[in-house]
Amino acid sequence: MEISKKILKITGKTNAEFDLIKEGDRVLLGLSGGKDSILLATLLARLKKYAPFNFEFKALTVDYGRGGEYEYIFEYCEKNGIPYELYRTDIYKILEENKREGSVYCSFCSRMRRGALYTKALEGGYNKIALAHHLDDAAESFMMNLTYNGALRSMPPIYKAENSLYVIRPLIFVRERQIIDFIAKNNIYIAPDCNCPIMWQSDDKRPHAREKTKQMLKELEEANPDFFTSLKVALGNVHLNSLFDKRYLDTQE
Repeated sequence: MEISKKILKITGKTNAEFDLIKEGDRVLLGLSGGKDSILLATLLARLKKYAPFNFEFKALTVDYGRGGEYEYIFEYCEKNGIPYELYRTDIYKILEENKREGSVYCSFCSRMRRGALYTKALEGGYNKIALAHHLDDAAESFMMNLTYNGALRSMPPIYKAENSLYVIRPLIFVRERQIIDFIAKNNIYIAPDCNCPIMWQSDDKRPHAREKTKQMLKELEEANPDFFTSLKVALGNVHLNSLFDKRYLDTQE
């Protein structure tokens, strides 16, 4: 499987800078079967083979309980030496029983999916969970929090969850277009809906804020080709006492 030198350089530097995967780590990867997690699974298999340190990892797909297309994931993992497990859950049933009229249940679904990953990680003795969010995801998260939630918040490369598991994002500085290029060049099949429950809903019940944010970011980058580079630097160059949060303002003597 061919991975571009640019992706390898970016992810290698990210791993070194933030100590994402180290000697003795046991990493559980959330593998949806979409383009992002397929690349991350491929990268972890390569890292396992060539890294100057030892670690263990396994890819886990959370089945929502409504069925899905998984055979291609089994085949890809077997072909590329990726340890894999399909975890059956009742998430979709719980979503249907608890949804409110006119509501979008993406955040609820995300919390339950993450909970399933946490459960399997703790049961299996893993200390880290790897997610395949990339730089475009981080930019969308930042802009959505800014424009809809009134918060300056995005996606860190690593954080510690309340259950003491570390969540890592090895692709966080990779652009989405680089991932699309990886999939295309290697002629990798990806299921059209990536087994995501929101894809089973009618168009009028799907969330539109993210699509609007994607379009806004596209327009910003068209106006300024260096926009994503600047945003990436800005997210690591925070001047807390220049904002309005009283916790970080200079105190008067």
